Amino acid sequence: MALIERLYQSAANAGLTVRCRWFPASGGAAKTQQVGFSAPDDTILDGLALNTDYAITYPASVFVGLAARDTVVIGSVTYQVRDVRAVADGSEMRAKLTRL
Repeated sequence: MALIERLYQSAANAGLTVRCRWFPASGGAAKTQQVGFSAPDDTILDGLALNTDYAITYPASVFVGLAARDTVVIGSVTYQVRDVRAVADGSEMRAKLTRL
């Protein structure tokens, strides 16, 4: 298990992640993982800025193939993926979401 997966596992054990279910637009099988989740009005950069987007972060080894127009469900709320980008060295991904 790589460092990023261990980090997310520790965060999940501490209750810092949320359960996310991914439904590929291509019709593939749905997958569920623990992810980081940010919503509008969350502070970022240690309180120096205000986040205005819904977004999830996750290890690149999970949700392989997550792409724009796919849907994810967090809690009981459905979101559509707008954009997926690698973070830093590519071991972590960030997907911007739109609430449906």
